[in-house]
Amino acid sequence: MRAVIAEDSVLLRIGLVKVLEMAGFEVAAEVGDAEGLLAAVDEHRPKLALVDVRMPPGFTDEGVRAALMIRQQWPDTAVLLLSQYVEERYAADLLTSQAGGFGYLLKQRVADVEEFIDAVRRVAGGGTALDPQVVAQLLLRRGGPDPLGRLTPREREVLALMAEGRSNAGVAKELVVSESAVAKHINNIFAKLDLGQADADHRRVLAVLRFLDGAA
Repeated sequence: MRAVIAEDSVLLRIGLVKVLEMAGFEVAAEVGDAEGLLAAVDEHRPKLALVDVRMPPGFTDEGVRAALMIRQQWPDTAVLLLSQYVEERYAADLLTSQAGGFGYLLKQRVADVEEFIDAVRRVAGGGTALDPQVVAQLLLRRGGPDPLGRLTPREREVLALMAEGRSNAGVAKELVVSESAVAKHINNIFAKLDLGQADADHRRVLAVLRFLDGAA
């Protein structure tokens, strides 16, 4: 699987190359700005683009705007955003622009190589990976009538972990409950959010979209 990296910090970029190679990717290009990123994606059509949120020349949202363009023009390329700080408003925009194949992690997560590789593979495979701090910020920003008000506190916890991209087994491990208990909670979430019978993975994405939309 091919990947491209867009990160202006040379040291971090070198580290990301090593980590992606450990995950089984071939790094086709490594660039330091959004313009170079778009050119690299157009040339190599990678399975994954690893993108810094803030890049030259303005160090504001260049990476986000490039990521949105990638998802519009090259929808087969998954995008994993890396950010120094929580900027949760971008998560909903990018996740709702196309279901699946998207991740948003803080750069500090790279230090946990095993967890980071798991997130990279999940995103490249069409799943999602949202940083726990991003999810927490989304919850804190919620105000007014709660569109998820029918959920119990435990169901909210399960949905928040789903938004991070965790599997049923991952949710069970985090909450120290059985997988059958998690499955029951998820079925209750689907029912309460009026998500009818459909492919399970698709319903998971729709549930996460409801979660993010309610937090926006």
